[in-house]
Amino acid sequence: MFIDIDEVLASVAQATEPIERIKRVGDALIEVKHLTAELGRVRREEIEGLIADGMAQNEIGRKIGLTSARMSQLLSSGPAPERAFFGAKAQPVIVAVGQKLEADKAKPGPVVSTNDMEAYDKLRDLVEDLGLKSTYEVIKPPGSVRLNRDGLVIICGPRLSPLIAQILEVDDRLGFAKDDEGWHLVDQAAGITYRSPEDIDESGDIAYFGRLPRPDGKGSFLYIAGIHAAGAAGVVHYLRHELPTLYREVRTRRFSMLISCRYDPETQEIISSERITPIYKHEV
Repeated sequence: MFIDIDEVLASVAQATEPIERIKRVGDALIEVKHLTAELGRVRREEIEGLIADGMAQNEIGRKIGLTSARMSQLLSSGPAPERAFFGAKAQPVIVAVGQKLEADKAKPGPVVSTNDMEAYDKLRDLVEDLGLKSTYEVIKPPGSVRLNRDGLVIICGPRLSPLIAQILEVDDRLGFAKDDEGWHLVDQAAGITYRSPEDIDESGDIAYFGRLPRPDGKGSFLYIAGIHAAGAAGVVHYLRHELPTLYREVRTRRFSMLISCRYDPETQEIISSERITPIYKHEV
């Protein structure tokens, strides 16, 4: 993304009212701020990559005309490279959470589980730590959601959304399945079935996490879903601890994996999380 200065100034000048001109200036400044942050992130990521390859920080500084002090400042204060995991064009990150109908009610209404709300709250904190903003929306029954948007994160099981269930079929390594014992996850590549610890009265769950293609073919979205509700919060717990490592592995490419988590049975707070499958990369 590059900003055409002449085009921006012309747009401001074309506004006939002072209030409208002020609004257009404000919108342009937001774009400039976001572009500045993203360019700073790219620069920091490239510098860190050169250092990882063995080039000395001082040598890099000499080649790009920066002092050692300025180089240290860039590496310590610039936007974290993993910020791009949620989409460089994403401002804000959109987190869409699935609703389900209340059980055992004469007139059931739609509700969002407390675990899914915990997942959103922790995810919001994470993206804010990366210098991004987030918004929240619900996916109402029967699970329709507009997927063709930048910066989209979906927290919604396939049982709540036939649309999501169809998109998941593009993943030929991992996926959800259902049999007489209930919903579970399958690693088709390894031939392993994973069932939730909750189904044997243990305080844990397993979740699918990946980046899936948008229907319009112009991008992708992040997808999180547990066998039960706790799994989604487990994925966010994993991201809070492992995002830099995961980003170095997959960047913004499509992938999928399974995450196992444990939670406190009293508070439902996630206490541990770990990856239990390989990170399956869907793109070379």
